[in-house]
Amino acid sequence: MPSPPPIAPFGHGLLKDKTVVVTAAAGTGIGFAVAKRCLEEGAVVLISDQHDRRLVEASETLAKINGKAPPTLRCDVTDEGQVQALIAGAIREFGHIDVLINNAGLGGFAPVVEMRDEQWSKVLDVTLTSVFRMTRAVLPHMIERRSGAIVNNASVLGWRAQKGQAHYAAAKAGVMAFTRCVALEAAEAGVRVNAVSPSLAMHEFLSKVTPDGLLEELVSREAFGRAAEPWEIANVMVFLASDYASYMTGEVVAVSNQHA
Repeated sequence: MPSPPPIAPFGHGLLKDKTVVVTAAAGTGIGFAVAKRCLEEGAVVLISDQHDRRLVEASETLAKINGKAPPTLRCDVTDEGQVQALIAGAIREFGHIDVLINNAGLGGFAPVVEMRDEQWSKVLDVTLTSVFRMTRAVLPHMIERRSGAIVNNASVLGWRAQKGQAHYAAAKAGVMAFTRCVALEAAEAGVRVNAVSPSLAMHEFLSKVTPDGLLEELVSREAFGRAAEPWEIANVMVFLASDYASYMTGEVVAVSNQHA
């Protein structure tokens, strides 16, 4: 029998008064979950996504936590102009940015022999190059302040193999390598850069884009017999963003219970 998911913990002020920007925060996935957890931990949060309607709905839902809808900015993370506008807008809104959470990513299923250049390029652009763009945009601000934390969303597929996922796995492995390299560059200014590497977090959108039977197969590999709740991934992201992780940089933390 699968282990039932635990009850989400109450906030303990881990991010009290910190300003946080989250990309791809609309919908029901990890981005929304981490925005919610950041608010519960005392942060002020700006959420971004390229889907206007879903972004507004997410903000209205999050308003139930603290009585005030968090500010939103639409951003297509594959567009350099919109990325720069997001960072500038967040600085105008808050005065400074303490934490950037790079959550945007795009998956899909395609064997290599059937994969088109456009499929490969789009997945890498959304999943890997967006992390580069967002980091490049925010780092000068954080370096000038000599303070800040960046948390990237990677995947266990950056380490493990899965059929039909060559483009996504390559992108997530790139996120891991990018995290380690930019962490060294940012460390001199006291800015930390880390990543989480989830195995499987279940949410509504994932079930819509995954081939029949695959999710059941992936769940069967989990030691607890279930997928993670998105907030369970978000908890680790919050930890990495917080002062509790003050000596961690360049790390990729697996959020997984897969069998060895």
